[in-house]
Amino acid sequence: MIVLVCGLPGVGKTSISNELAKLTRWTVLSTDKIRKELFPNPKYSTEEKRLIYDVLMLIAKYLHRSGTNCILDATFNTKYSREEIQNKLNLSSKQICIVECICPEDTVITRIKNRKSDYSDANAYIYRNMKANYQPIQEEHIVVDTSKESPCIIAEKVINQLSRTNMKDNKN
Repeated sequence: MIVLVCGLPGVGKTSISNELAKLTRWTVLSTDKIRKELFPNPKYSTEEKRLIYDVLMLIAKYLHRSGTNCILDATFNTKYSREEIQNKLNLSSKQICIVECICPEDTVITRIKNRKSDYSDANAYIYRNMKANYQPIQEEHIVVDTSKESPCIIAEKVINQLSRTNMKDNKN
């Protein structure tokens, strides 16, 4: 299983991803962490982004082939980026789940301003720029509002929803 935890900067993707990992023991792959490993002083260029997503896909592909379930923590802000994961990893719709994290903009801006010792360098300008270019998710997916409940409770609800979906699929 590959779970894409996506959404704009500051919406809580990493918190949800980490809680999911605690509950499932699945491996988290984060574009923010990969970026910091590859580019200590990132420029956020198109070329950097392409390389970061290529590395993410390569690692996810090898882990998936070895039978390791993964949580991919990234914006996946375009339809192409979401489809690319499914196509390059040759995943059926039953092998992938998209979790979209959302929350009010004022909450995002507060979170971004209060970040400390975080892998993400996203600021309010980057958030607004990405928001202007964000392509809505039209595929089947789970939407979580991270301003309503704790990451732990949200992660538990996501796992329950995944379990129900898998049980339905097994009955068909």
